[in-house]
Amino acid sequence: MTQEYDFISLGIGSAGMAAAIYAKRFNLKTLAIGQESGGLLNEAYKVENYPGFTSISGLDLMMKFREHVKALDIEVVEDSIKGIKKLPDKDGKPFFEVETTSKGSYFSKTILVALGSERRKLKVPGEAKLTGKGVSFCATCDGPFFKDKIVGVVGGSDSAAQAALLLSEYAKKVYIIYRKEKIRAEPIYHSRIENAKNITIINNTNIVEIVGDKMIEKVIFDQEYNGSREFALEGLFVSIGSGPNSEKAAQLGVELDGQRHIKINRLSETNIPGVYAAGDIADGPMKQAITGAAEGVIASQSAFELLK
Repeated sequence: MTQEYDFISLGIGSAGMAAAIYAKRFNLKTLAIGQESGGLLNEAYKVENYPGFTSISGLDLMMKFREHVKALDIEVVEDSIKGIKKLPDKDGKPFFEVETTSKGSYFSKTILVALGSERRKLKVPGEAKLTGKGVSFCATCDGPFFKDKIVGVVGGSDSAAQAALLLSEYAKKVYIIYRKEKIRAEPIYHSRIENAKNITIINNTNIVEIVGDKMIEKVIFDQEYNGSREFALEGLFVSIGSGPNSEKAAQLGVELDGQRHIKINRLSETNIPGVYAAGDIADGPMKQAITGAAEGVIASQSAFELLK
């Protein structure tokens, strides 16, 4: 049985779920498809810049999004996207096929690509071998396992600063290892790090190797720190940002920028009629839950205007 929709959101993070909520309110037959409700935002230790919540974990915020989706009886398919195809127009409107990995294909007149981003890796010797053996990409997930240990955080952004602050509640000592002269986290996080007694920043330094047998034992720097390039660690958290998960969308021929973000206009439209993008995958200037949600809402409005 062919399953046809007016609007399919590819992704169930803040952008995808916000879009689905509005599409449903526009009385569009709506479906949301995604592997994980909330995406990378689930890992955020604290979200303190989403209006209405002075402080809330990323996981709790996304649970509230999901509760809203459920309350509106929006259909959600939890599966990964295998492929996206543009089909011949139907009834004078664009028409698309979305193929999932295990649950077949779904068809829609419009689609929103809100597949978010994926974590960047250091790509140094030892990283792959020791991932899950002291090397982690999620402080929220794994922080409690490093109680009273000495750990490092690679990166200098807000996410790295948040990871370090969270880990400081468990670990004996936290080192932030950053390749530039000064971390670029928001001033409020910078201030908290300076006031933390067990966080030290190592600037102008790169990790070139991660060493260990069954567990991480040390890292190798590209220059000496305290007289040696070897630095003992019991845990290492990689927090160097993420890149857009735009490979599947590229199959459609959407226009990408130099960083492989999908180019959109102020209506969240791509260069292909009926295809919209929002959130971390889009080329907007900010990658935040609130801006992703806004772009998703605008996309659903644009889809509604196209279809009516």
